[in-house]
Amino acid sequence: MGSLKMNKELLMGKNAQSISKKEENPCKRGTAPQNITVVLPAYNEEVSIGSIVLLTRFYADNVIVVDDGSVDRTTEVARKAGAEVIVHEANTGKGGALKTGFAAAVDLGADIIVTMDSDGQHNPADIPKLVAPIIEGNADIVNGSRYLNGLGKNTPVYRRVGQTILDRFTNINSGIKITDSQSGFRAFEASTVDIFRFNAQGMAIESEMLADAGKAGIRIKEVEIGVRYDVDGSTKNPIQHGLEVFVMVLKDIEFNKPLYYFTVPGMSLGIGGLYMGAHFIQIFALGGGLQFGPTMLMVLLIVIGTFMALTGILLHSVSTVMRNAKEA
Repeated sequence: MGSLKMNKELLMGKNAQSISKKEENPCKRGTAPQNITVVLPAYNEEVSIGSIVLLTRFYADNVIVVDDGSVDRTTEVARKAGAEVIVHEANTGKGGALKTGFAAAVDLGADIIVTMDSDGQHNPADIPKLVAPIIEGNADIVNGSRYLNGLGKNTPVYRRVGQTILDRFTNINSGIKITDSQSGFRAFEASTVDIFRFNAQGMAIESEMLADAGKAGIRIKEVEIGVRYDVDGSTKNPIQHGLEVFVMVLKDIEFNKPLYYFTVPGMSLGIGGLYMGAHFIQIFALGGGLQFGPTMLMVLLIVIGTFMALTGILLHSVSTVMRNAKEA
């Protein structure tokens, strides 16, 4: 009997120590003052989704998996791992999956919404670091950056070149400075949900969301995250992916930043034409003749450049008037 009592006391002591350790660790789930809900868009991720959900639950109050038309066991595995699963009968793309996930997160009472990839590239242990600026009131959106301290040396050359180009044009379009415009690991204050269009169907959704945030004047910060490239589950060629994102960003710039899209290139063409014209005048003054081909090219450059420049100015004026009318 005395032995049983002693064992019971030892067991209670161990449990108390365990609880004390959990309370001392600020990264454990449930210690954050806000409800943190993680949204995981998934398409045929049965291999990785179970472990991702289990690890993510350790740092979040809710985990929502949006099965975007998978034909494998993604839904079944995610549910067994403890996630709330929403199923799209047909594949709608990442934009559609995020739209569904954000709406569900708001319905669950989320204060902070975290997005992650479902293929295991992101480490759920980075979630506390990602949400910290929002909890502290220093940001509305936090972007997890793989390149906050420069592009990784282990990143393939074509990825580094593509990433630099996409970052540059995304920053022009959004009006903000981001080092990793294609990161899918982000945290959002729940009140920002309504500013997003969720129109982009592919991976271009990352750039689109930054453009929406920049247009709305949302406070954005970046924190450094780690990433695993050995588990890249993308079914698209990275060059194809990059081109699709680039085209989407250019289309967005056409409507949001017409001066960049039309006026700047137009002025460049016009200046090139004027330079050619000055050179031809110099040749003609020295007794030389004018060739038909180069002369026509000069005229086309000046005419097209002038037209593009004026178009950009006109569209910029119209968009400004429309924006002021909406604000009024």
